[in-house]
Amino acid sequence: MNNFDSIKSQITEIMQTIPEGVLLVAAAKTRLPGEVKAAVEAGIRVVGYNYVQEAERIKQAIDDKIQWHMIGHLQRNKVKKAIGLFDMIETIDSVRLAEEVDKQCALEGKTMPVLIEINSGKESNKTGVLPEHAEKLIRHISTLPNLRLLGLMTMGPRFGNPEEARPYFRITRKLFDRVREMNMPGVEMRYLSMGMSNSYKIAIEEGANIVRIGTLLFGERAARED
Repeated sequence: MNNFDSIKSQITEIMQTIPEGVLLVAAAKTRLPGEVKAAVEAGIRVVGYNYVQEAERIKQAIDDKIQWHMIGHLQRNKVKKAIGLFDMIETIDSVRLAEEVDKQCALEGKTMPVLIEINSGKESNKTGVLPEHAEKLIRHISTLPNLRLLGLMTMGPRFGNPEEARPYFRITRKLFDRVREMNMPGVEMRYLSMGMSNSYKIAIEEGANIVRIGTLLFGERAARED
């Protein structure tokens, strides 16, 4: 079995573990075009990227009509290019970034679906808005006409034992539920994006309906120069 066949087999197996109604995003950072194509052929319909330049390069090689999500930190100087590449930005974490996305979308006549990234572990080395500051950001985004706020995303601290991630998923889920109950105009709490390769099952138990899986689908990343 070659590497591409192995990817297809693994994806088929993983997809059987994901309940109906949960969206699987293939986190494809550092993956080669052939690997991404194999994932799409196996049934992947959403591909996530951490970097704008990498997504641009890979997207040019993929003909299939799939969805593309930005799942890494988005720099404001990359927003103009990002809005042309991605169907959703999962990592809005500041007023300044939200306003730049809104501005660039207005220039292109586009409305961008977005999620707010929550720094549920309050880690100083991680991006994302702190849970206690999220409501203020949400209220501001609700006033931006070219953004469509559809939910929350979190990375959470990384643990060897996925069970240790559960409290951070719960923090984000409670915030998600609280915001949904507010019924703010222009805000629709539809998606809760949590969980990666080692923690996606726990995340689903805690309410995630988007999971972002990379290593488990593609195998360990090889060291590459590109």
